[in-house]
Amino acid sequence: MLKLAVVGKDVSASQSPQIHAFVLGKWGVGCSYEKVSVPYGAFCAEDLFSRFDAFNVTIPFKTKILPFLRALEGDARVFGAVNTVVSATRTGYNTDGRGFLLMLGNAGVDVKGVRTLVLGAGGAGRSCIRMLADAGAEVFVYERDPERLRAVHREFGDFTPLAEIPRTAFGLVVNCTGIGMHDTVGQTPEVRVAGGGTERVGTELLSRADVAVDLIYEPARSRFLGIAEELGKRTVNGSAMLFYQAYLADCIYLGRTPDPAEAKRFWEEYKEETL
Repeated sequence: MLKLAVVGKDVSASQSPQIHAFVLGKWGVGCSYEKVSVPYGAFCAEDLFSRFDAFNVTIPFKTKILPFLRALEGDARVFGAVNTVVSATRTGYNTDGRGFLLMLGNAGVDVKGVRTLVLGAGGAGRSCIRMLADAGAEVFVYERDPERLRAVHREFGDFTPLAEIPRTAFGLVVNCTGIGMHDTVGQTPEVRVAGGGTERVGTELLSRADVAVDLIYEPARSRFLGIAEELGKRTVNGSAMLFYQAYLADCIYLGRTPDPAEAKRFWEEYKEETL
């Protein structure tokens, strides 16, 4: 019986307990899974290591967890952000990027050569930026914090940083900001646009896109995706990414080798049973 948890600013609506129980159950492993909501300024991981065998980290603590860890593995080293922690070794992992690409691939979204706008360069954004670039997308990134954007660009360097969003077409627009969930439900990200001034992402930007992706999974239809749907665009929400992240994390916990075909089969079965 594994003792697991998800930690974030507000994880009251998190689907992680159901997903991890489902995936682990497929392998005959039981688990308890807690939701741990922590005010932004009160985050401290010390008690988590003793309370749980492993835990997942979500907005806004994917980088704040770093000082508490002894080691980073795989994509966590590349991205500088962690969403999965094994307590016994205090080792951090990141399954965001691989989960993101599994979500896009299984939704039939091919990113190779596609002009892609990523909104937000925080923990999840960093992962998506790197994976999109590695997959051959032409990546442009807007981040409202100029220093954060400069830091990510210095580190990765394989995307175009934007101080403002040009009024040109992007094949794919990805919202990695978290705006549209919790206390911002019904809102879209606020951005600077070419010509000066700021505005909320809306029909002007999304009308020039082919596909809109929002990493938010609760609500299932964020305002960002709602606008895109009204414009007749293809949309993808973050529920599949959440599932694939969990699948990959559970593989880490059990020392299993991930199987993309198995992951997709589990996701289809999970949707049939629970969504």
